[in-house]
Amino acid sequence: MTTRVFIDGAAGTTGLEIRDRIRGREEFELIVLDDARRKDGAARRDALHEADVAILCLPDEAAREAVKLAEGADTRIIDASSAHRVAQGWTYGFPEIVGREAIANARFVSNPGCYPTGFIALVAPLVRAGLLPSDWPYTINAVSGYSGGGHALIERFEADRDIAFRAYGLALGHKHLPEMQVHAGLVHRPVFSPSVVPAHRGMVVDVPLPLAAMQGAGPIDSLREALGEHYREGEVIAVDPTDDVPDEILLRQSAGARDCMELLVFGNDEQARLVARLDNLGKGASGAAIQNLNLMCALPETTGLRL
Repeated sequence: MTTRVFIDGAAGTTGLEIRDRIRGREEFELIVLDDARRKDGAARRDALHEADVAILCLPDEAAREAVKLAEGADTRIIDASSAHRVAQGWTYGFPEIVGREAIANARFVSNPGCYPTGFIALVAPLVRAGLLPSDWPYTINAVSGYSGGGHALIERFEADRDIAFRAYGLALGHKHLPEMQVHAGLVHRPVFSPSVVPAHRGMVVDVPLPLAAMQGAGPIDSLREALGEHYREGEVIAVDPTDDVPDEILLRQSAGARDCMELLVFGNDEQARLVARLDNLGKGASGAAIQNLNLMCALPETTGLRL
């Protein structure tokens, strides 16, 4: 049976990448609005009602509007915005954290943010296992390619080749913080230091841990082993099982699309750094949406992913 899919916001960066991953797959029939109708409310409503699954690649307020437009239909929704990531009635679309069955059975799925994907993947399993305290004031140092900022930031970086580094979120109220706190099971919101470099795609999320000062924190080997065990059965997230420390971790301007994520644990029993390396447009956005779509349609979850 063919599943009808409507991507609301298909002209944006995330929407285009989702469409690329769906194109040519016989399991799906894409509902497409031309440029003259893609912002027309009535046309969008008709497409949302016609679809079996709608994927929202929209700003937050427009995503909320789309959900209202879909009222009265049985359409299942994957929302790639941050509008519903901690909302009641929505399932958080991180199968390795919430469980694949939860997503397979959900009607409303909220796609995780790119930075939270790395942070939650590293911290949530360790907090659940009692190897990291839930009440620690965690910090996050993270860097992303500029594509995560949408068309405006892409144009800015590509027009001004003199930009070497962009730090932002300096007011400490970044919209990713609520989902980081809730889905990692933390008492306090982390201190989040995001930045952007002149690479189109790619992301590194780094969580430093002063283990000796953290009451109840597990030893470094236990952290690595617990992460490896948590992700053992999946194909999308891989944990480096060794304690080898690389000379450097790179983001390359030439990097292509990929939907996997690598987790690394460095340090000793005094201090540690938990590091996630991923594609902000892959497992951090479009790849995650396709993984969730596969699960919701009872398909192998890695079908169409670039692993």
